Amino acid sequence: MANTSFADRFDTRLPRELRDPGAQLTWDGFVAHYGRCAGPLRLGRWRCLDADRPAARLGLQGRTYQATIAIGDRTGTCTAAAHGPLGALTEMLYERGITLEILGFHQLGCGAETATFIHGSNGRAAAWAVGFAPDAAASAVDAVVTCVNRLLTAA
Repeated sequence: MANTSFADRFDTRLPRELRDPGAQLTWDGFVAHYGRCAGPLRLGRWRCLDADRPAARLGLQGRTYQATIAIGDRTGTCTAAAHGPLGALTEMLYERGITLEILGFHQLGCGAETATFIHGSNGRAAAWAVGFAPDAAASAVDAVVTCVNRLLTAA
């Protein structure tokens, strides 16, 4: 499977913005270039505190999310209310001094796996990142963490 491409693995084309740069990469090359990378941001426990509450009762406040976030050697538990996990995570990061503007978002499913592509900017640089998980929300959270680490280590 190492010599296959993203299109072979997911049986679909890459998002338009990644077709040219990703076309020549093997699957392993694609994951190495856009997938998880080492960086100062690490996400520990992630959960929705009120997932059992019916959506009809959410009102304007959305759901409440909680995460354990480590940035370098500082670790803490964060809580944010938002209408989705990405809104909550970007709020938690912003409160810790990390800015991420999501410029592009794509999700593709293939069987039991979801690939989420995030194009993000911190105001100084922009980067694409991809996250993979069986769950669409977990895939998106993984892509955000990867994008932030790419931006923080790009200098």
